[in-house]
Amino acid sequence: MEQAFGVVEFLGLAFVLLFALLALAVAVMFVIDRRQTEDAIRRNYPVIGRFRHIFSELGEFFRQYFFAMDREELPFNRAQREWVGRAGSGSSNTIAFGSTRNLNVPGTPIFVNDPFPPLDDQYAKSEPLLIGPTARAPFLAPSIFNISGMSYGAISKPAVQALSKGAKEAGVWLNTGEGGVSPFHLEGGCDLVYQIGTAKFGVRDDDGGLSDEKLRDIAAHETVRMFEIKMAQGAKPGKGGILPGEKVTEEIAKIRGLKVGQDGISPNRHREIDNFDHLLDMICHIRDVTGKPVGIKTVVGAEESFRELFETIARRGADSALDFITIDGGEGGTGAAPMPLIDLVGLPVREALPLVANLRAEFDLNNRIRLVASGKLVNPGDIAWALAAGADFVTSARGFMFSLGCIQALKCNKNTCPTGITTHDPRFQKGLVVEQKYKRVARYAKAIVKEVETISHSVGVPEPRKLRRRHVRLVQPNGRSVPMNEIYPGYVATDGSL
Repeated sequence: MEQAFGVVEFLGLAFVLLFALLALAVAVMFVIDRRQTEDAIRRNYPVIGRFRHIFSELGEFFRQYFFAMDREELPFNRAQREWVGRAGSGSSNTIAFGSTRNLNVPGTPIFVNDPFPPLDDQYAKSEPLLIGPTARAPFLAPSIFNISGMSYGAISKPAVQALSKGAKEAGVWLNTGEGGVSPFHLEGGCDLVYQIGTAKFGVRDDDGGLSDEKLRDIAAHETVRMFEIKMAQGAKPGKGGILPGEKVTEEIAKIRGLKVGQDGISPNRHREIDNFDHLLDMICHIRDVTGKPVGIKTVVGAEESFRELFETIARRGADSALDFITIDGGEGGTGAAPMPLIDLVGLPVREALPLVANLRAEFDLNNRIRLVASGKLVNPGDIAWALAAGADFVTSARGFMFSLGCIQALKCNKNTCPTGITTHDPRFQKGLVVEQKYKRVARYAKAIVKEVETISHSVGVPEPRKLRRRHVRLVQPNGRSVPMNEIYPGYVATDGSL
């Protein structure tokens, strides 16, 4: 009996000791997770956040039987997100065994490799490209790949800081989004594109119109290189920006001219612009006041309206032209928008971009107006395709969100983003450590450019802007591929492009 009691006592003590060791291990992991700065999920959710990584690792073995495959998720699949993650961390993006991409899906681009590509010492990096040759301060843009508009308000202070510092290190521009320029945009010292939304946050007068005085103040910042009039956004064409009131802090309210907690609802269009003549009038006015290049961001609905824009420019003369056009596809993203607009309105960028590029060439404006492609373009193949289709530059928002640590939690409009990117709750923001994340932003941007240059080299051209539609084949419903220049014939401009 005494021996049995001794065994029970020993087991009891062992259980207490084991429980104490477990509690100590949890406490140690809690402290480690709180203090580390690499992983926002572990920092915001100590200990339990580790399970996400465990399950992600195990998922590689289980997905083929029970869960979605790497290429099946929407809006961005696992393969796309993991490429950005590896690029941002500086890890190798080489893979083994073979592609997991289904090359029979209609629309899949296949690049045409050259049998005798240039040797490694025979090709060059992409050159800077001038935007706004008639402006008093034109912009010589250094990179083919840049950061698309994300407002301070839609994204957090540390997110803006990390993007600004990362953009500076990588030599890319950062679009402010329609929420105005904040001190956090400026502190990184990167090139900025100031976006003027329909509410004109940051440059509005007391009546909601454009303030020339505020435009001059913004333009006085040397790093503000260009101004972009936001006509429409891919995820919500025909509707203005939506910033939920719970995301309007005192600082954001001051920058935007709102009250704390007030919903930031922008008008669905600029009241001063009723036609293309009015649009060109505003562009010329802003360019005259600021001295900087001015363009628009818009979504293509039909060829007829864009032909009218170019006809208006032809009638008025090239000096009245806008300096750049950012084409946002109907598949573009946003922090908040009605589902019907996200799902159903606006041409995809893969149809819209060739259309506008053809019109630009037809009206002989290739050297006057630059084209910027946007809308779900996050991996090297996307950027290479856009350049071949006629773009001069490509911008991405969600790609850079992934580089910051976005896990596609789809909480952007709820102020509860678990990675601290789209929330103003300090509890979640502390997970986004600027000094770590800005490096990932820079590495992602550099990796994109490097691999687009690799694709260019493979198809036999010296640098990315030499890519043409003949270098890409698009898979058709019957499984065969057809050269893109046959599906979207290019209008040959006087400079021989397209």
